[in-house]
Amino acid sequence: MDEKSEKLMAKCEEMKDDPTLIKECKVMIDTMVEKDVVMEDDPNQTYTSMAQNISSEDVPQVLEMALKIAKSSEIKDTELKIAAERLIRTLEPL
Repeated sequence: MDEKSEKLMAKCEEMKDDPTLIKECKVMIDTMVEKDVVMEDDPNQTYTSMAQNISSEDVPQVLEMALKIAKSSEIKDTELKIAAERLIRTLEPL
């Protein structure tokens, strides 16, 4: 993980109870469910239950997925890329 990603993960840990951050995580997970996305490092994971019951403990995991999606050249879905970028921007300093 690069330095920027590490800083985002640290900030995510601090803000994981923030309702705005949780909302953006839910949007991204809902988009993953809608698009039937499979992450190559966890192909057996279904995101439906996470989307229905997302908790602050799930937020760092969702951010990690967003970082992978944003950087992935294999994922081409624009809606999913936008959801991932929006989640990341929620944590970036203004």
